[in-house]
Amino acid sequence: MLQVDRLSIHFADREEVQEVVRGISFSVQDGEIVGIVGESGSGKTMTALTIAGLFKEHAVLDAGTIRLDGTDLLKLTEREMRQVQGNRIGMIFQEPMTALNPTMKIGRQVEEALRLHTDLDSRARKAAVIRALEEVELDEAEKLLSKYPHELSGGMRQRVMIAAAMICRPSLLIADEPTTALDAATQESILKLLKKLNDKYGMSILFISHNLRVVKELCTRVFVMKDGEILEEGETEVVFQNPKTEYTKALIAAIPARVGENPYYEMLKQKAGRQYD
Repeated sequence: MLQVDRLSIHFADREEVQEVVRGISFSVQDGEIVGIVGESGSGKTMTALTIAGLFKEHAVLDAGTIRLDGTDLLKLTEREMRQVQGNRIGMIFQEPMTALNPTMKIGRQVEEALRLHTDLDSRARKAAVIRALEEVELDEAEKLLSKYPHELSGGMRQRVMIAAAMICRPSLLIADEPTTALDAATQESILKLLKKLNDKYGMSILFISHNLRVVKELCTRVFVMKDGEILEEGETEVVFQNPKTEYTKALIAAIPARVGENPYYEMLKQKAGRQYD
């Protein structure tokens, strides 16, 4: 379904060249939920943005291919890629308050992909938007159409983002830290919603996070990134039970847990050179 092969990206300015993604390869199968996990600066978000065709300024693609259902996305023109964005690929960002347009009503923002990618008339688009908002478990969906993002809570805004990303039923949903800015209870409800939508529609999900606990809860496979490289990969349970690299062990050790429940806690404590109560 999605095949990334030997992808390399760097940032360049007048003074230096900074490699951000270094020859990574991975795949996501139909209906699969795959996680990419790593610290800030590991290259995980840059990988996600590149797949979605959202290159950042000064980003240079050195090598590699990104194939979605056999189509090499990196060979598409900007116009062709716009037909993919929001249609075959949906994207959920970390902070919906910045991703959503504060001057545009919710209904129009969720409707945007339908206007770009379908021939539905305004009445049919409105009905589809209401259904999409109801599907992400928002109450009084019709009333939300005329509201602005600042009138909603953080969890509601993230559900609106999910509705907008799913409105055209994409085959791939990229979720870039979609729960990081949310409280624990809201985070849990968003994870359950993503799993529910995956079960119902069978779309693939590429889930980007620094939080291994969240990845363990949602993803069947995981790729661990550091400094632009994939250090470890495998089924999520296997990676958690038998991590191969010290970096993965340290990430697992950093997961909050009761004393004695995290097998890599002592290792992290010794490496940090500090005493923890």
